[in-house]
Amino acid sequence: MLSVFFGEMQGAIYNPSLFFKNSYTDDWITDDLSREMIRDVDQSTVIGPRVIDSPVLGGISPRELSGGVKTLIAVYKRPDKIFNASACGDNCAKWLLTIGEKMDVTVNLRHLMDFGDGEFTIHILNTDQLVHTMKEMLPIAGMIVG
Repeated sequence: MLSVFFGEMQGAIYNPSLFFKNSYTDDWITDDLSREMIRDVDQSTVIGPRVIDSPVLGGISPRELSGGVKTLIAVYKRPDKIFNASACGDNCAKWLLTIGEKMDVTVNLRHLMDFGDGEFTIHILNTDQLVHTMKEMLPIAGMIVG
């Protein structure tokens, strides 16, 4: 399940891109879910563990991926850590939900992320509530992050 803590959070990794840069391994990039996230979020194709084909930049290394996709991969590969998912755009929200369907993960959000019009299950740690729609999440997050 995906758990979210809104606002400042002690112990959360504030700069997930820096963590990724210093921690990722080749298998983080070549994993099937990572490949899908890179293709969807960055519109790029993993050629190998150290080469990604970007339609904008050409051949790039994993260090040159967007901050959003680096955060998603870090959340997925290091579920024992809590990352600042505000480094992600709303285009990453569906992937956070997908990761949360596969394993228990916690992220820190310092803004209200749009998880779309569908139903989902997110545990809001600040209030210990489960929410299933943006309509349910909005008033809770609004009180916390303003």
